[in-house]
Amino acid sequence: MSWSRSKLRSPGLSGGLALAAALAALATPVLVGLVRSGAGVAGGVTLLVLLALHVRVVTETPVRRAGAWWIVAVQAWLTYLPLAVFGAAWTPVFALLSGALLVMAARIRSVVLVVLALVCGPVLLAAPDRAMIDTAWVLAAPLLGVVEYTMVALAERVRCLTEARTDVMRKAVALERRRFTRDLHDLVGHRLTVLVLKAQLVQRLVDEDDKRAGDEARETLELLRNLSADVRAVAHGLRSSSLAAELGSARSLLESVRVRCQIKVSCRDLPGDVEEALTHALREGVTNVLRHAEARECSIQLLERDRIVRLTIRNDGVRAPRRPWDRGQGLLNLAERVSSLGGWLETTSSRPGMFTFNAYVPLDN
Repeated sequence: MSWSRSKLRSPGLSGGLALAAALAALATPVLVGLVRSGAGVAGGVTLLVLLALHVRVVTETPVRRAGAWWIVAVQAWLTYLPLAVFGAAWTPVFALLSGALLVMAARIRSVVLVVLALVCGPVLLAAPDRAMIDTAWVLAAPLLGVVEYTMVALAERVRCLTEARTDVMRKAVALERRRFTRDLHDLVGHRLTVLVLKAQLVQRLVDEDDKRAGDEARETLELLRNLSADVRAVAHGLRSSSLAAELGSARSLLESVRVRCQIKVSCRDLPGDVEEALTHALREGVTNVLRHAEARECSIQLLERDRIVRLTIRNDGVRAPRRPWDRGQGLLNLAERVSSLGGWLETTSSRPGMFTFNAYVPLDN
């Protein structure tokens, strides 16, 4: 039932029904006049062909600006020539020719066609035998043509607006899908890396019969609860980042795996979008340190100079055979976040085994 209603409310179908109703209203007096004059069959067939040609002219979306000129020429021929056979009953069809000429004039921006559309009916007033025409329909033809052109133009405008709205909706869906996959990768990937390290730590502590095993197990359980909450937040787009909390989490995590961590922060109260981007940069940097290095020392600095905030993560223990800072999905996501704010990323190697990652984000973006 809902599908049927949506179809009935669609702009294309509504415009088509309106045009069909207008053509039926115009064709009715023509058929009545033809039947009264005894030319119902021949006139009806001619009218049917004329209506088919007219519908094609006013409803097509031409590849060329000129459209189908031959159809308009045939319609003009079927408008004027049968007048000598069917007489005054055929006069209302001049409104169709007027409407078709106005539609074509709009497509090619032709003033000449506009003039022809407005005079194609009234020109019959100069006919020597006035009994062959219906004066009222002749004078009304330009007005009816304008009405039809207005209906067609409005239907075309609605179609264009509908396509634009559909395109906007399609882009919005693509952006939301991109946001979801990016946030899911950046956040859940980091959490899973931490959970693996925590599980390994718990296993080592248990093997060593260390009393800290219970505390680490409880932290691992808390991380699992946070991961569940984070996934729900990402799914609903409610995830909010805290740079201060992430700095504290980074220190705790690095020290739990026996990496000495030094943190230096010289800027506070950052704008929300800048703080969120730097939070993701910090999370990605720490994740890569844990995944791709056997670090013993890691320093994190957050500095501001010339209205540009710089996050620096420097660590040792980079394994030579691997390239941990290759542009994987995480760094691609991060580069996208930072570049949207006018920022950029930099990576450098100062000496063997030492790696530096910098993320720059301007405050004025």
